[in-house]
Amino acid sequence: PTPTTPAATPTPTPTPPPPPAPAEYRWDELAYDLTGDGSGPEMRLAESSWVWQRQGLSIAGRHYAHGVTVSGRSSVTIDLNRRCDAYEARVGVDDSTLGLGRFSFSVHADGVRLWRSGTVKAGDAAVPVHVDLTGRRTVRLVVEPHGAFDTLLLADWADSKFRCS
Repeated sequence: PTPTTPAATPTPTPTPPPPPAPAEYRWDELAYDLTGDGSGPEMRLAESSWVWQRQGLSIAGRHYAHGVTVSGRSSVTIDLNRRCDAYEARVGVDDSTLGLGRFSFSVHADGVRLWRSGTVKAGDAAVPVHVDLTGRRTVRLVVEPHGAFDTLLLADWADSKFRCS
């Protein structure tokens, strides 16, 4: 009789690792590109206006737990550094302006404007922002004043966050 060889045991196909859990990156907690580690969204220091990352701000008498306040003319560039699918915020004129100020807000990604508010005046309720960022690498958040005096006033991006994986 001829010896029989045992049947070869099939090698199991390795299970791919699960996708990373979705993460939320609040703008008020982002680092600048000089101090960050490149693993998540970071502000570009060289291409960004002044920002005040803050806890507690107010638009039209409504308080928000966190957000970013900028000057009446601002542009902030954020490198996403990972796959992100959305940007969300509520925008408006900061209550510290004492009823003064009119602005337009816009969100750009990879050089294309994806969203723009109409004119937002002091005392107006915050305007909700939701922008799809699928496939985008860079976001620029812009505030434009409607009058010369408005450049001296403060605008808010309340509850501002990036949803990434």
